[in-house]
Amino acid sequence: MRLLAIDTALAACSAAILDTEQGVLASESLPMVRGHAEALIPLLSRVATAAGIAFRDLDRVVVTTGPGSFTGLRVGLAAARGIALSIGKPAVGLSTLSAYAAPHLADDDNAPVVVAIDARHQHVYLEMFAPGGRSLIAPRLTSLRDAVCAAAGAPARIVGSAAQTVADARGAADPTPILVDPRGAPDIDWVAKMGMALPEGQSPPKPQYLRAADAQPQNAAQLPRR
Repeated sequence: MRLLAIDTALAACSAAILDTEQGVLASESLPMVRGHAEALIPLLSRVATAAGIAFRDLDRVVVTTGPGSFTGLRVGLAAARGIALSIGKPAVGLSTLSAYAAPHLADDDNAPVVVAIDARHQHVYLEMFAPGGRSLIAPRLTSLRDAVCAAAGAPARIVGSAAQTVADARGAADPTPILVDPRGAPDIDWVAKMGMALPEGQSPPKPQYLRAADAQPQNAAQLPRR
């Protein structure tokens, strides 16, 4: 099986092509906060060329579904759905939180992993994985204070774009040694590996926002209808 992985949910524009027999054939990740729409298609072309694979040769497309940037999520989802539709192959979605946790759970299955993504205004997107990978705290938008409470009292590993913020806030009250991985986006190779393991027959990937959009209709500015 050959799979294309796409991630534009957070502070990177990334893609990888994975073959079940040969491993990751090619991958590229460009750090960026905005501009994913302009960067993604050229990046996909470069990755496909480096892998020696045409899109029609793919068997599956996986894309991160959030939480993350509203605009970034829509860019990745649209590209994944479009490619999958054009080649007649399935597209599947993967939580950004799960993608962050995956390499750490694979490295050590005996300690919990707290994933914290910056949601701004002293809030984070949070999920906590118990040893074995079971979700101990379901994905949610929560305050930084509650995220610190979730990470306290155990030798948890904290990963995600808000990991250092949570660790710093926790450290003042709880000096328990922890691992902190504050990278701005998941490892695209792990997105591909997890995408390969997802079950068949899933519905088309949908965004997992976990919060309402910041932009709200300006009803007060609307002109009255005649």
